[in-house]
Amino acid sequence: MNAAVVLHTDELRVDEALVARMIAEQVPEYATAPVRRLTASGSSNSLFRLGDELLVRVPRQPGGSATILKEARWLPYLEDALSAGVPEVVAVGEPAHGYPEHWSVVRWLDGEHPTAATPDTSSRDLLARDLAALVRGLRELEVPAQAREDAALRWYRAEPLSAIDSEIRAYAEQCRSVPNLDLDIDAVTRVWDAAMAAAADGPPPAAHWLHADLFAENLLVRRGRLSAVLDFGGLAVGDPTVDLVVAWEVLDAQARSLFRTEAGIDDRTWMLGRAWALAIAVMTFPYYWDTMPERCADRLVIARQVLTDAGLG
Repeated sequence: MNAAVVLHTDELRVDEALVARMIAEQVPEYATAPVRRLTASGSSNSLFRLGDELLVRVPRQPGGSATILKEARWLPYLEDALSAGVPEVVAVGEPAHGYPEHWSVVRWLDGEHPTAATPDTSSRDLLARDLAALVRGLRELEVPAQAREDAALRWYRAEPLSAIDSEIRAYAEQCRSVPNLDLDIDAVTRVWDAAMAAAADGPPPAAHWLHADLFAENLLVRRGRLSAVLDFGGLAVGDPTVDLVVAWEVLDAQARSLFRTEAGIDDRTWMLGRAWALAIAVMTFPYYWDTMPERCADRLVIARQVLTDAGLG
């Protein structure tokens, strides 16, 4: 049995025994399948392998039902329009045995998480093109009236970047006190200042679909190609600029330029995407520095890539 890592002060405690009971009662056709906690659980959901073909996603915090139900409602609408696979929701479970949230069972998807360390230039270029196709697919997919009215599809990452200006400046200051964080916070602030000036100079973007959490931990590749996108808990309708952040995590400078060209990103939007990358990084360090060191290491790579692109690295 893998020990659970506590990430939040309001963490909901869940173990294999509880998941097995809920499966047996609510999805009895899988009652005999073994349940095993995965060490790679995310920050929003604890993950449990159910047999060989399924995955159980259980929210870590109160209120997590909203994202589980949102995925169940909207993933069938998205899956045919996207160039990569998405999780198939097999079942949505009800609160039970003192656990207060909905949870889901999805099909297991095989693959590996991409990294920027891929030495093969052709593979990096293929991934850049695949990511651009994914971003375009979301951006070009029609947003029906029901989606525009769905409160579950609203999130701060779908709002204009300027809406979190004061919060990001506060997080950047907190980063100065994070032990052994080797990041030039003054340079971060200069990049952020430039982005705020760019944000004020132009019309607000039209509302589009966005994943809102396009990071390597939510992407799978097979034979160098993007095969699947995971965890649509952040799915939203609004400004899709935040989905560009992935370019600074899994692509080198050359592949990042190809991604930008293939996705059709103008100078202003690219600058705002770069600032989103910094914003998410500086939010991550103070909160997860001790509990999710691998995530923080990834975000540090992103922040340094951004500063290098901005001529400040």
